[in-house]
Amino acid sequence: MRTINIHEAKTHLSRLVDEAEKGDSFIIAKAGKPKVQVIRLDTPKVPAKRRLGFMKGMYTIPDDFDEIDKKLDKEIEKLMLGEK
Repeated sequence: MRTINIHEAKTHLSRLVDEAEKGDSFIIAKAGKPKVQVIRLDTPKVPAKRRLGFMKGMYTIPDDFDEIDKKLDKEIEKLMLGEK
């Protein structure tokens, strides 16, 4: 694996990234000391499909959902105002 100094890497970054994408990984060094290794990422070309409705039937929302929310709001208001 070849080693490239940081100045050269900055100068030729676009070309080096293209080469790394093709599988030619390399190491970037600073003052002769290896700092990082640049390698190609193997990412899927097609994004994963979102599965809408995959939890259908696994839970239910109660009919009085809005009323529960109003009761909770009143309880929170009492707590905030210091009422009992």
